[in-house]
Amino acid sequence: MPFPHTALLPAQLAIVVPCYNEVENVPMLVSALDQALAGIAWEVVFVDDNSPDGTASCAAQLAQSDPRIRVVKRIGRRGLSSAVIEGILASTAPYTAVMDGDLQHDEQILPEMLRRLKDGAELVVASRHIEGGDNSGLANRWRHVLSDTGIRAAQYVMPHRISDPMSGFFAIRRSTFDSLLPKLSGAGFKILLDLAMSAPVGTRIEEVPFVFRPRQAGESKLDVQVLVQFAFMLMDKVTRGRLPTRFLAFALVGLIGVLVNVSVLHVSKIAGLNFSQSQFLGTYAAMLTNFFLNNRITYHDKRLKGRRMWWGLALFVVTCSVGALANIGIARMALHDWGHGHWSRSSAAGAVMSVVWNYAVSSTLVWR
Repeated sequence: MPFPHTALLPAQLAIVVPCYNEVENVPMLVSALDQALAGIAWEVVFVDDNSPDGTASCAAQLAQSDPRIRVVKRIGRRGLSSAVIEGILASTAPYTAVMDGDLQHDEQILPEMLRRLKDGAELVVASRHIEGGDNSGLANRWRHVLSDTGIRAAQYVMPHRISDPMSGFFAIRRSTFDSLLPKLSGAGFKILLDLAMSAPVGTRIEEVPFVFRPRQAGESKLDVQVLVQFAFMLMDKVTRGRLPTRFLAFALVGLIGVLVNVSVLHVSKIAGLNFSQSQFLGTYAAMLTNFFLNNRITYHDKRLKGRRMWWGLALFVVTCSVGALANIGIARMALHDWGHGHWSRSSAAGAVMSVVWNYAVSSTLVWR
């Protein structure tokens, strides 16, 4: 691809594009940026989470003939927010824009966003919810509900008035980003909210309208899981990190495991099994539930797949069996102390002990 002389100048604007399975969109995005940013010294940093479709390889091939294209390929790490942070740190440009790699963000407004930063704004948000903006490009009504729910929740707790805190399209001064970096959680999918809630009152934030376009290729990543992680990140920011995001997620999964344990216990009791047998079945049902939910939600950025998932499950079961023995022992002690009429409370006491043990094992051995 031929490129202008500005490609040989230090980048004034870096466009960070976190991506996963966007191989079809990479060439089209580069071409769109080339047209939209004519006369501006820019570079694009694709941060790819080891996409199986060859996204990183496609971007690297384009980079061989265009010095404005850079690639960061992450192995063993996942998550949009952390990808954006790594992408910004990989550039020395004084201004950075963040946009998705699916062509739904309008690259034509990048020059206006850059102009606003140069005129004094510290953070410029591309909004679908101010005059001139539109979010009709969301795939269906369900995705509209997810997006709108997240926006209302964020606006309720955040210190700044932003019409579209769920936007993944924004631009920021590098100096502002550096000042906020120590406060960022880096978790989940909504880095803009992380930045906005970390920014002190008085930070100059401006919005520009944009029309959210329909996706041309690939699949949307917006689902219930994104909203759950979004909620955890909100709690993390509201509590100022006193309750870390991963702990909150693990605690919720552990609570679900306790409910599974108690439910299996009652079914087993009806089936005629004694307490120890029922507690054994309930414990392992909870263990399996905890593993798969944690792999999907709590440790999404370290999610085990394929053969690694089954090895991880085996390691989880073996090591957590120690916790299971403690679970059963504590439950029996509680049953003895509280009397034979309190199976549920006895079972829950043992399950809580198991959750604590499982957290230690999960963090150090399974999802290292």
